Amino acid sequence: MDKYTTKDIRNICLLGHGSSGKTSVAEAMLYRSKGSDRLGKTSDGNTVSDYDAEEIKRGYSLSASMIPVSWRDCKINLIDTPGFLDFVGEVKQSVRVADSAIIVVDGKAGVEVGTELAWDYATEAKIPKAFFINKFDDPECRFKKAFSSLRDQFGVSVCPIVIPMIEGDKVVGFLNLVDMKDYVYDKDGNIIESGIPEQFMPVANEYRDMLYESIAETSEELMEKFFAGEEITRDEAVEAIHEGIIHGDLTPVFCGSATKLWGIITLMDTIADSFPRPTARGNELAEDGSELPIEKDGDVSLFVWKTVADPFVGKMSFFKVMNGEVKRDMVLRNTTTGASEKMAHIYTLRGKKQTEVDSLCCGDIGMIAKLAATNTNDTLTASAADLHYAKITYPTPYYAMSIIPTAKGDEDKISQGISKLLEEDLTLKYENNAETKEMLVYGLGDIHLDVIVSKLKNRFGTSVTLSAPKIPYREMITKEVDVEGKHKKQSGGHGQYGHVKIKFAPGEEEGLTFTETIFGGSVPKNFHPAVEKGLQEAMQKGVAGYPLVHLAANLYDGSYHEVDSSEMSFKLAASLAYKECLKVANPVLLEPVGEMHVSIPENYVGDVMGDLTKRRGRVMGMNPASKKGYTVIDAEIPKSEIVDYPIALRAMTQGRGSFDFAVVRYEQVPANLAQKIKDANKTEE
Repeated sequence: MDKYTTKDIRNICLLGHGSSGKTSVAEAMLYRSKGSDRLGKTSDGNTVSDYDAEEIKRGYSLSASMIPVSWRDCKINLIDTPGFLDFVGEVKQSVRVADSAIIVVDGKAGVEVGTELAWDYATEAKIPKAFFINKFDDPECRFKKAFSSLRDQFGVSVCPIVIPMIEGDKVVGFLNLVDMKDYVYDKDGNIIESGIPEQFMPVANEYRDMLYESIAETSEELMEKFFAGEEITRDEAVEAIHEGIIHGDLTPVFCGSATKLWGIITLMDTIADSFPRPTARGNELAEDGSELPIEKDGDVSLFVWKTVADPFVGKMSFFKVMNGEVKRDMVLRNTTTGASEKMAHIYTLRGKKQTEVDSLCCGDIGMIAKLAATNTNDTLTASAADLHYAKITYPTPYYAMSIIPTAKGDEDKISQGISKLLEEDLTLKYENNAETKEMLVYGLGDIHLDVIVSKLKNRFGTSVTLSAPKIPYREMITKEVDVEGKHKKQSGGHGQYGHVKIKFAPGEEEGLTFTETIFGGSVPKNFHPAVEKGLQEAMQKGVAGYPLVHLAANLYDGSYHEVDSSEMSFKLAASLAYKECLKVANPVLLEPVGEMHVSIPENYVGDVMGDLTKRRGRVMGMNPASKKGYTVIDAEIPKSEIVDYPIALRAMTQGRGSFDFAVVRYEQVPANLAQKIKDANKTEE
């Protein structure tokens, strides 16, 4: 690929609802620009973008992939992102390094949840946006409906640039509203250009008025012209669109069909002419909220936005050149770890194909393999300054499953595989739970974890199954009791003898609060630690098989034998006393209860509150969310009731809802449920 300068770079992420055609748009742009000699199709599993075996098998994108396209002396770095909510981490990474976003919309469906979320992600990243309404080769596509839904949802900044020419139900070409020309496509997707036919002038003028209304919003001068009924010239319109896109004041709408190559050249021409270059924003955001200047000739600084754990290449670190020009064999300092990293080999990627390059200019995106001490969100720099670019924020994973190895002894192999995947996917969490003795993996949903299981098998050769996680119940006594434990054994030679009298009560501290009030040495001091240890070991299991907590034990009397008493004897005596305690101290089952904050659109409040009540949740209050039209419900809810909540909330709110949850205390389980839990635990044992 040719050497490019910063002014030639366009970094664009493709966003949108699942199956809207993002990958097809990337493939069409690649084929149209002669970057590929065939037009890849997701249905055939032969796209450049979705090259992973898992993506080919499933027929949709699972991770962001790089597709650089050369067009009219520009290098368009397309980042194709997944549309499914389980892989939003990949989207968050992509918008962090993109300079603009194209949101792909299904022409039949119009605005979908994924369209709304894509808008939100790009807005949050403060990058300009454009829409490409796709699939106009389908007679069921309706431009008017799709465009109206976009304008109603996102406002007057949404303006038409290209609209379809429709005869009956069939699209016969497209109208360019800026040049007032019509484009008809031959079977190879080549444009045959002419003036707009007379019968299409009314619809062209109707949408051109909308375009000019949007343009007028970008400057007072154009606003005055528009309302005075004066003609806005083509040059003024082109300049206003160019400036409006760069500053995010306009959201242009293009349309076409990626699989038929309709509208792709117009889109690429506009990207080359009017989409922002990496320096357009002027500054990059630092982690502390300050702004760092972008200097194409300054000290080299990189931001690592994605990591891939490749079993053959090793660790692959994807980076954006934030400042200066990076060259092969440079040594840069990681400001997070303090380590020095050598840029031994720099690559650009097109899908899975790697091309080694000597350098990359400011604003370009590349990859370096085998950086040992560098991870996603790290800053690498040649500067002496303590630089830290603003990090990508990821949603917290709450969908937990227990990992069960298919083959015995695979635990180490699983841990190694997961540790590699944790470097790659920061929406994944792993925990070896000491209380439930389970390996737990947390993700954003069932598809996410299903993909993780496949990756463990395909990349690391270890098979696992997933099951619902155990809830870490606990037990606690509810009344004071006075019991004794005597351990006596005689079997030739030395015997065993230990005898204790202990008062048990509910304790203040979470664990064991052990005291002694022995008078006269009935139990010598050197045996007191053995009594305490015996109780601590016994507390690992209560009457229902769960750990006992909040136990106060006072050793006040007992007896011993000069020859037969030993530490072991007193440990066993303490254990017997504990067992007696459980029989008479009315132990109860406790469950973890957490605080939950659910953010949802206002029209879902009734459904979500009803569902929380069914799950034994207590609604504590409601507040308006920072996002317009959203409400936050504050609730307290048992952990056992929200095992499937990430999936349930998504279904209830069509993917618009989100929540956070943290265990704050333990509460007594209602008696009717406690018995079921005890019975289930005994069956498992």
